[in-house]
Amino acid sequence: MFSPLKPLTCGLIAAGAVAVVAAFFLPLWQIQLWAPQYPEGLNMKIWHNRLGGEYEIINGLNHYIGMKEIKPDMFPEFKVIGPVMGVFIALGLIVAAWGKQLGLWLYTGLAYLMGAVALYDFYRWGYDYGHNLSEDAAIKVPGMAYQPPVLGYKNLLNFTAYSGPDQGGWVVVVFGLMLTLLLIWEWKGSKRSLSAAVLALLLTSSSACNVGPEPIRFGQDACAHCKMTITDQRFGAEIVTDKGRIFKFDDLNCAAEFIQSGKVDPNRLAFQVAVDYQRQGQLIPLSSAFLLRHEAVRSPMRSDIAVLSSANARNQLRAALGGGVDLNWQTVCNQYK
Repeated sequence: MFSPLKPLTCGLIAAGAVAVVAAFFLPLWQIQLWAPQYPEGLNMKIWHNRLGGEYEIINGLNHYIGMKEIKPDMFPEFKVIGPVMGVFIALGLIVAAWGKQLGLWLYTGLAYLMGAVALYDFYRWGYDYGHNLSEDAAIKVPGMAYQPPVLGYKNLLNFTAYSGPDQGGWVVVVFGLMLTLLLIWEWKGSKRSLSAAVLALLLTSSSACNVGPEPIRFGQDACAHCKMTITDQRFGAEIVTDKGRIFKFDDLNCAAEFIQSGKVDPNRLAFQVAVDYQRQGQLIPLSSAFLLRHEAVRSPMRSDIAVLSSANARNQLRAALGGGVDLNWQTVCNQYK
């Protein structure tokens, strides 16, 4: 445990600790909100000692549902985050100068402990903020709470909320990951082990940040365009942005019109899927799907389009219906340009 660290390790620890200084000048955390009336979103920035962004507008909206006013003096953490970051940077330089593996073990453990405490503190604040509502609120939904997500996305009434690291926060996160890699390298003692650790962390990060479609909860999820509850398991569509935001629809025309409305950037869509007409609830990619329009299909919002997984399935349905118009997804989207 008291074995010396490699010179490269010491240099990287020192460089990483110095890089954390950037977190004093960049926002650490962000909370974003999107709604039909705010398609571009509202953003609240959390710095080490202040709030930024459009939190005053958010306060105006939250007032109607009885949430407390967000203001800097409700965060006593602003008095300690800066000093704690300063101590953390200084300890990194001390560990680099000491050059012992024990120091790296302790420093890495401290980094994870600080991260866990910060997330718990944010969860605690969010719980109080989202649950302790004013009795005089203009809008009351029995049993509804408005706690923002600690990490990732969450639907709150007609808003989609996102919470996650901002630029300064990512500096700290990357430094923590680097410390983990260096610890594994020092422990295993070879460049091969470092490469394996890098690959493992990249795969883990990719898995943790993976964006993709999720099952439609029929009878619960609402269409992002027409706001109707999605109930018919033969129909439904879903789009996912490259940041992981998910929008669900009860009919194909709702999805196409939503995309063309400008509420999302068509070039930033990671997934576009729809329910297979013949396999209820199962999602298939729209880019490779075979579409058939016929009035007898009778979809919820009367696009009357069946989405099928193969040309043979489409031919069979056309024969059963006695006709129909063959389409593809691009053709449907173009109708709403």
